[in-house]
Amino acid sequence: MVRSCEQEIPAWVCVGTLLLFIHSVTVSGAALKHDVALDSGATVLNHTMNLVHRMETLLALGNGSDVTLRVETINTDEVKVIQAHSLVLTLQSDVFEELLLSRNTSSVVLRETPDCAAIFEKFVRYLYCGDISLRLDQAISLHKLASKYHVWGLQEGLTQYMTQHLSSDSPTGHVVGWYNYALQIGDITLRDSCLQYLSWNLSSVLQSREWGFISEDLLLSLLQRSDLILQSELELYEALEGWINQNQPVRMTVESALRAVRYGMIHPQHLFRLQKHSPLMVKYYESIRDLLYLAFQFHSASPIQLAKYFDVNCSIFTPRNYLSSAWGSPWIINNPTRDDRSFSFQTQLGPSGHDSSKRVTWNALFSPRWLPLSARSTYTELGAMQPTRTEGGRPRIIVTPATSSPDFAGVSFQKTVIVMTKQQGKVVVKHVYNFHQSTEEAGDFLLDADLQRRASEYLIDSSLYLHIVIKPLYHTLLVARK
Repeated sequence: MVRSCEQEIPAWVCVGTLLLFIHSVTVSGAALKHDVALDSGATVLNHTMNLVHRMETLLALGNGSDVTLRVETINTDEVKVIQAHSLVLTLQSDVFEELLLSRNTSSVVLRETPDCAAIFEKFVRYLYCGDISLRLDQAISLHKLASKYHVWGLQEGLTQYMTQHLSSDSPTGHVVGWYNYALQIGDITLRDSCLQYLSWNLSSVLQSREWGFISEDLLLSLLQRSDLILQSELELYEALEGWINQNQPVRMTVESALRAVRYGMIHPQHLFRLQKHSPLMVKYYESIRDLLYLAFQFHSASPIQLAKYFDVNCSIFTPRNYLSSAWGSPWIINNPTRDDRSFSFQTQLGPSGHDSSKRVTWNALFSPRWLPLSARSTYTELGAMQPTRTEGGRPRIIVTPATSSPDFAGVSFQKTVIVMTKQQGKVVVKHVYNFHQSTEEAGDFLLDADLQRRASEYLIDSSLYLHIVIKPLYHTLLVARK
């Protein structure tokens, strides 16, 4: 006769039986699966959810509890009391195991910060049931608890959760907070994911409340990067002015931030306006006067002449990934697995005012299945590219200038292809591919993408959303400077 755990068998026996079962499945899972695979006529009965429900009920009712967790909130009088089972806690955490072995009473006192104490019951429930529901604002607190009590599976899952929810909407933003936390605990994966998200989606970040909460160190780190994706350098300066007005940092920080702005990438008419109407620039003009003077020289002189006297490879003359029309163009490819597509667009020859009126026409070719190096494109009399296609190839993109010109002397072009995706209902940057003038294509373009799936993470509504950016780079000439 089968007896009910709740009615006749002592609760501690039920806990032991259930936990031993869980432990045996965890340790010997591979062997169990192997046995099932050998017996082709076997049927698997899965009552996992019933087991989880029993464990949840056990925690809620406290049946057979042999340990009391007193969770004290630091700097307050608040105390939470949780009736728990030492077998469950020790199986899940070696920290709990050590605490329980060294206790003198049936109680264990745990002191937690207010944010961790608030969700401690949720954390304990995970130890019993193996699942957890959480909000964006609870991720750090749960991660702290998972790290403190060595619940490594939960810690890894939370890191993955945060990495996958960077684009989620929240009232005040969360990416900056997650970045600071990752920096504090040394989580390199999470830190780099947050930094990449902020860099690749900077335009939207600048318009959000989160921008005002960026720390000084993070701000200065972002300003040094050339891979920032935003509309223009002017947009960055105006956002920087707003951040400084809100945070009122010390003078040294302001000067460092202002000197990281790439004034050579701002058109002279906007620079004149800033000199006259920007209170920030008026106040700190002497700190950046040399950079503004260099920027005006850059815009007024021929880059070839400028290169004889100045190092034009420095950051002030290096574009970031600007999305404005002067630097490239968006390209939406519907049904990208269907056939080859070509596209033409124009950019200005260079960021210098001397070259801003000169245009370069670019031809872009996308092919879902193409082997490029041995199958170079050819041109018809109309100038259209005719690729050689082959079944079994993979997606390729080629970007080439339609013509050559003597004006190209001293200028090389970095080509950047930005792939957009939709996450949590928001369009964000999925990947960035860079290749240079000497290369016609990005060799690893969409290498891991499955464009055949309508729900592919590289597609938005079955279409491939690209933005091609051309970054002209001037080169210092090997001429003795006077």
